[in-house]
Amino acid sequence: MRILCATNSLLLGLIGFSAFLGIWALLSISGLVPSLFLPSPLAVVERFIYLLDHRFAGGTLLDHLWASMLRFAGGFGLAVAVGVPLGLLMGWFRLLDDIVTPLFDAVRFIAPIAWVPFAALWFGTGIGGPIMIIFAGAFPPCLINAYRGAKFADPRLIEAARMLGTPDRRVITEVLLPSAVPSIIAGLRISAGLGWQSLVGAELIVASTGIGYMMVQGQGNVSTTTVMAGMIGIGIIGLIIDVVLRQAENAILRRRGLSA
Repeated sequence: MRILCATNSLLLGLIGFSAFLGIWALLSISGLVPSLFLPSPLAVVERFIYLLDHRFAGGTLLDHLWASMLRFAGGFGLAVAVGVPLGLLMGWFRLLDDIVTPLFDAVRFIAPIAWVPFAALWFGTGIGGPIMIIFAGAFPPCLINAYRGAKFADPRLIEAARMLGTPDRRVITEVLLPSAVPSIIAGLRISAGLGWQSLVGAELIVASTGIGYMMVQGQGNVSTTTVMAGMIGIGIIGLIIDVVLRQAENAILRRRGLSA
């Protein structure tokens, strides 16, 4: 039954994707939209393949994607390293929660792209600016989900640990953290998506390499195929990141008996 459902989902997905490509090709071929602004799917694929081996704006498509992924790894890793422990600590220490929450609630509603002017002033076109913007997008989900996971930890386990005289440090690492892992992993998926989107926005403005920079140069050269090839690369990498985190989430849930 599960295999049948998966097959049906895959079939429906293929139908939707085929319909999208068909409409796109029809609009391009019919001339309703000039090919300069809406090239055919085949032209975009050909450009994508071409850019894999040929340099544009200082590097191949893979070079630009690699530069973007390094920035993403830095910003996302920093968000996880700060957000997850802070969220757990806020879930355990009421005083820290009261201190951090008002500031966090004020800052988290600022769109990551709004930090671009500060990033440009502080870091120029170096790696620091994009990392800061990625951090701004990825940090809130990490903290919120870690905090939520800590708050919903089994109170019986916490009470048992307290009765045994377990220090706060061990309660956090051996009780709160394991209980919060499913929530943390779910938050990482959201965080990774927002971080990757924030990265591309940052590279459109404050970078001299990367997939966003390549797309800006394509726009300057009126090369729509280059811009769309970059969009395909962004989508592929984003999908890979999400699939990896989804598999990690499913594996953890299965180990904890929360998923089939």
